[in-house]
Amino acid sequence: MSKTRGAADKVVQLYTPEERQRRDETVWTVVQGVLAPLQFLVFLVSLALVVRYLWVGAGYEAATISIVVKTLVLYTIMVTGAIWEKVVFGKYLFAKAFFWEDVFSMLVIFLHTLYLWALFTGNFGPEGQMYVALAAYAAYVINAAQFLWKLRMARLQGQSDRSEAMA
Repeated sequence: MSKTRGAADKVVQLYTPEERQRRDETVWTVVQGVLAPLQFLVFLVSLALVVRYLWVGAGYEAATISIVVKTLVLYTIMVTGAIWEKVVFGKYLFAKAFFWEDVFSMLVIFLHTLYLWALFTGNFGPEGQMYVALAAYAAYVINAAQFLWKLRMARLQGQSDRSEAMA
């Protein structure tokens, strides 16, 4: 039992000391820290508008504008996130520490882009477009949870690194 517990207590090493330093020194970390909660706020407002439209059939224009804004914020955070990843890890995407988050991010981008395609071509109709947006939002929530988990792991690694340095 102690072997299992020890393995479970081991902190995942996301960053080398050099990567941690680059992460802490780049402005892109601050940019991501501002854009992530902004995107979540835009998501919550948009989700409410989409659900309202699907529930009562009113507010299509507001829901549509909110989805487009959400998608633009997503594109912005994805581009700046890729720059952050390049600065910290030397790769624009699929760095080892964030590989699966980046893979799932591609699904999130695809679904948001599918929504824009449906909107601009008129495919799926208004209700179908809203369901595509909901699918995109479900994928976004999963992806956001992945990144929050990595943020927690990074904090645990930082605490572990500080404890080891003090010992």
